[in-house]
Amino acid sequence: MNGSDPGVGAARPLIGLTTYLQPAQTGVWDVRAGLLPAGYFEGVGRAGGISVLLPPQPVDEGIAGRVLDGLDGLIITGGRDVDPATYGSTRHPATDEPGADSRVRDAFEIGLLQEALRRGTPVLGICRGAQVLNVALGGTLHQHLPDVLGHTRHQQGNAVFTTSSITAVSGTRVQSLVGQTTQAQCYHHQAIDRLGEGLIVSASDADGVVEAVEIDPVRHPHSWVVAVQWHPEERLDDLRLFAGLVGAARRYATEKIQKVSP
Repeated sequence: MNGSDPGVGAARPLIGLTTYLQPAQTGVWDVRAGLLPAGYFEGVGRAGGISVLLPPQPVDEGIAGRVLDGLDGLIITGGRDVDPATYGSTRHPATDEPGADSRVRDAFEIGLLQEALRRGTPVLGICRGAQVLNVALGGTLHQHLPDVLGHTRHQQGNAVFTTSSITAVSGTRVQSLVGQTTQAQCYHHQAIDRLGEGLIVSASDADGVVEAVEIDPVRHPHSWVVAVQWHPEERLDDLRLFAGLVGAARRYATEKIQKVSP
């Protein structure tokens, strides 16, 4: 799906999108804010969903459950590096230094993911979101790809996205969504190292860097969990990943209604 046809009369599922928590300036104000680039929720809207923004906040199992009770799908969005302490590593000098706000976001997103996975809520992870998913399932990260690859092509810096050629693994959900190959907008200096429990690699680039993962369909045939290292919100002429999540969320919403109907 490259266009923006959500279907006439189709139910529009509610998609929760996690937000940043960081200083922001608007007019004369310089404040801490929960914010998100518009491309994320514009992608959801064009694909037929309704966006609900989720600011980072303290979380426990009960809070995560209450949040997800009102949602049909979840997007874990991009942003700062995950605190290496969450996957048992010491911080690399190039890794963002964690602060109180970033730790709140880490814990909030991991808590939401764990509850979403438990109940089968459809999930799309984007860039940092792929890394958070991997960490939530016990995986680890390469903290600085230039140390591994010897170049900086995955993150040129100065907010300039690079285009990478991505090859999907045949038979995966990612391959069914974007095809065998796709051109992706990348901006990441970290990547998945040891794979989290229950995930499979579903795409990589020419350097062998993991660019997409998904829940193992053999172990979880009814779950829709996909995470990509690139930024689909930067290319809204291609809505296939957003459409995939919205379609899964619509089916999930229908199943929820059927379970409570007499």
